Amino acid sequence: MKIFIKSIDRGIWNAIVNGPYILAYVVNGIYVAKSFDELTDVENKHVQYDCVAKNIITSALNLDEFFRVSQCISAKEMWDIFEVTHEGTTDVKRARKHALIQEY
Repeated sequence: MKIFIKSIDRGIWNAIVNGPYILAYVVNGIYVAKSFDELTDVENKHVQYDCVAKNIITSALNLDEFFRVSQCISAKEMWDIFEVTHEGTTDVKRARKHALIQEY
């Protein structure tokens, strides 16, 4: 999946790894998100990466996997759920590795 997404556009993979591109400006010390009308073409492309990433990910899922991530807000959130579900956390990976080494 990683290779496929990077082959389409590395910006999409960046949206998955780092989260969605959020544009904001400061008004009186408060961050205010830019409206769609205020975005330049380049900024709009960056914002669109997260939508494309979510579309690619959900297109590759079976129904059970889809329901697992259907309520996620961003592609990063989806990807993080899949990492934990299918690979485990770093602690789980480390424990598996040690168990296999001891078994060997």
